Amino acid sequence: MNPPSATILLVEDDAAIRRTVAKGLSEMGFHVHAADTVAAARHALASEEIDLVVLDLGLPDGDGLDLLRDVRSGGSTLPVILLTARDKVTDKVAGLDLGADDYLVKPFDFQELSARIRAHLRRSGQHPHSLLQTGDLSIDLVARTVQRAGRTIDCTPREFDVLVYLVTNLGQPISRQTLSRDVWKVQSRMTSMDNVIDVLMSRLRDKIDGEHDHKLIRTVRGLGFMVKADE
Repeated sequence: MNPPSATILLVEDDAAIRRTVAKGLSEMGFHVHAADTVAAARHALASEEIDLVVLDLGLPDGDGLDLLRDVRSGGSTLPVILLTARDKVTDKVAGLDLGADDYLVKPFDFQELSARIRAHLRRSGQHPHSLLQTGDLSIDLVARTVQRAGRTIDCTPREFDVLVYLVTNLGQPISRQTLSRDVWKVQSRMTSMDNVIDVLMSRLRDKIDGEHDHKLIRTVRGLGFMVKADE
């Protein structure tokens, strides 16, 4: 089961860029719907609940600006970040005048793109499932922050992803094999992640439960780990 996070429509015809960006966003916890043409993007917008669009301008069956024009002509305020090789000022102005929220020129830094995505999702407030809460534990899926009893807890990206997975499956034991497959994306049964997972879970338990009487993270003998709802 995937964590309930924002859905990004990535419209990019360059297969290598599309794969790299989609993989990076997925690892951050976003759902990614990838499209390589204007037609595929229009279909996704009509059939999926999209929270933000990353839009390339040079597409094989048309101009990304035409898609942006369609989105805005319908009155949608969906955040749109243009991603393109065009670096002329006139092209940037055209995109912004049509209602784009942001603009990145290729080659771009993925960390900058991800930061802008998070910023626009925070501003838009469109995504209704950006906060996970159980008892005094609060997880912001967009800002990727964790708090317990009002205190911010510093988690590594992998610790954050594991915690989100466990809270999303609240009260259900999650095996090491499931965590290996769904969080680490390790598909081979020949590769044992048990020691890695046990070390991470020990660190995560110290961070989340260390000073609290009520322990949220439980080990279920023979089954794995789970987050237990606050009693």
